[in-house]
Amino acid sequence: MKLAIRHDTTYRYDDQVRASIQYLRLTPQESQRQHVLDWHLELPRPVPAQRDPYGNILHVLSLDEPHDSLLISAHGQVEIDTTRDCEQDSLSPLPFLRFTRLTQADEALRQFARRYCGAHRDRAALSELMFGLADAMPYSPGSTRVDSTAAEAFAVGAGVCQDHSHAFLACARSLGVAARYVSGYLFSDDSAHLASHAWAEAWIDGAWYSFDVTNGLTRAERHLKLAVGLDYLDACPVRGMRRGGSGEQMHARVQVSQQRVQAQQ
Repeated sequence: MKLAIRHDTTYRYDDQVRASIQYLRLTPQESQRQHVLDWHLELPRPVPAQRDPYGNILHVLSLDEPHDSLLISAHGQVEIDTTRDCEQDSLSPLPFLRFTRLTQADEALRQFARRYCGAHRDRAALSELMFGLADAMPYSPGSTRVDSTAAEAFAVGAGVCQDHSHAFLACARSLGVAARYVSGYLFSDDSAHLASHAWAEAWIDGAWYSFDVTNGLTRAERHLKLAVGLDYLDACPVRGMRRGGSGEQMHARVQVSQQRVQAQQ
């Protein structure tokens, strides 16, 4: 499957910002399941690429001069190998056993994980856990905040893809299974469905397997991966801070379309 992506993020400030810094994980990398055909990051100034501790491609955009708006654009084409159901990784999975503030499992989440998985730690058990979370936390935009924890969203009984992923990570880690947060894009025929997406991966039998709680998918066939981390804060595509500017409006526009793959002669 060949996907074309256009992701524009625009910030407008009520007053001039004196300085700002943006951490951008907007560039996909080559892997066993995705081949980057072309990719462009359009920023107000050239920024060199680097690697963060999780191996993600990171750009750090610093603007030291006053500005009242900011446009960040990423676009390109990536081919997805839909036959793969897992990925190997040379990095150790052990760091992904660690809880964070957003993924700390409380007793309710621990009991939930044990109820669905029991003594099993295989893909089938974690798939049942995924479906159980989808039933316990129906997709409901506006029911949580960007800083809501897994325990808070689970207690509310609703959430979005970020909350679903955090809850899955909390449960998996409480069972001793390494699991990581994934940010990226999802192709959907439903134009109302958000194209910017988050899901989880769990380390099973020496490989990373995907668990998309929001869509009930255990294969990342329509997913383009941008970054991974312990939680949303490690992997979100755009994260920044600023000095000055009394208020801001942020608008993100994401388009994901399927392109026809030309047959080789």
